[in-house]
Amino acid sequence: MRVPLVYTFAVLCFVSGSIGKKGFGHGEQEWNYVQVRPNANMFWWLYYTTAKVNSYYNKPLLIWLQGGPGGSSTSYGNFEELGPLDVNLNPRNYTWVKNYNVLFIDNPVGTGYSYVKSKSAYTRTNTQIAKDLVECMRGFYKELPEFKAVPTYITTESYGGKMGAEFALLWYRAQKAGTIKSNLKGIALGDSWISPIDSVMTWAPFLLNTGMVDTEGFKKVDAAAQKVKNNVELGNWRSATQEWSNTEMVILEKTDNIDFYNILTKQPPLRFFNYQKFFKNKSVMYLNLNAGEAFSLENLMNGPVKKALGIKFVHGSQSSDVFEYLAEDFMKPVTHIVEALLNETDLNVFVYNGQMDLIVDTLGTLHWVEKLKWKNADTWKNSNRNSFIFKSIVEGYLKVQDNFRMYWVNRAGHMVPKDNPIAQEKILQDLTSNAYTAHRYEEKRNE
Repeated sequence: MRVPLVYTFAVLCFVSGSIGKKGFGHGEQEWNYVQVRPNANMFWWLYYTTAKVNSYYNKPLLIWLQGGPGGSSTSYGNFEELGPLDVNLNPRNYTWVKNYNVLFIDNPVGTGYSYVKSKSAYTRTNTQIAKDLVECMRGFYKELPEFKAVPTYITTESYGGKMGAEFALLWYRAQKAGTIKSNLKGIALGDSWISPIDSVMTWAPFLLNTGMVDTEGFKKVDAAAQKVKNNVELGNWRSATQEWSNTEMVILEKTDNIDFYNILTKQPPLRFFNYQKFFKNKSVMYLNLNAGEAFSLENLMNGPVKKALGIKFVHGSQSSDVFEYLAEDFMKPVTHIVEALLNETDLNVFVYNGQMDLIVDTLGTLHWVEKLKWKNADTWKNSNRNSFIFKSIVEGYLKVQDNFRMYWVNRAGHMVPKDNPIAQEKILQDLTSNAYTAHRYEEKRNE
């Protein structure tokens, strides 16, 4: 039986020190808005680490960017994946806050608690999103200058990776130029929408090889995907986005309602589900949640969380518009941005993918990674792939070359932090470490 949210909030919410403000749940927190442009306001929410340290600033800062575009970091990323409390307000065993300071940003503007005062303020390009995020960090450092020297890492999921890659590049350049004082050290691209067409064109073979469609189904899905590819090659980006959506509908029909985010998820048959009505009425924030789960999460954000943080804006009220204004940009690749990160910067660049993810399948990710043009591309491709192990269980595999890594994550779909938190913890340890070894990974902890 679920405990009433208000009662649970009253029990969990208290002040544990003098650094952070009284937020939602236990632990030290800070949050605020940054006006990144006229009529464009971005919201951030910081959780100080709960690790036993002499100073919070002895631990790295991890920034979390959700996908969508229009998915909320402060709601989905926080309560469904990696924050200190889950959506039922139970403590999460594998919360990132145990080992790191974690900063959730509702991005782009219009997402979650972030908002615009004018339609002209919505972002329409990935570059504008990246500029807004850099401006957001300027505002964050202005309020909490102690974090300027703290090693900082951008962590992302799905479309968050597309946004995060360019954010990292622009931020690095500003950091080098001295226009922002900070200590950005790396970026993790989790199941990221870096090369959309590589994902779409591998849907059909992935579904065929996992037994989710037969040969006839493969042909139908592939034919739909070819329409996406044709529009991409012609530069008809908005039409490519529409054909992408149509291809998803073909997949739902041929699989009788597969879960795009984890193909092993138990789903009701399509005939029991009105998807046209579902997509029309449901925010892009919660496409992988059922109606009840989405309702519960949104009630949490617009109920006790909103009250505790003293926020006036209605969470998620503009999120669906965010996607619409980016429809022209949605299918455009940012592989050139990843190449720039590898060729121009010394940042750690990590790519990881859950093996059961369909929407950004591992095969598609491997395709764009192996096509990257960077100084050590051939060396990386010819290097050995190694397993990483925890308590005698293979959690996944990785390939390493200098500051670049790719991880294949076992028993995980699109949401790796939620599906395989043990593997995710190893990835974060590697990301925040200066050690770059390609040896076999074996955890010896007895936790």
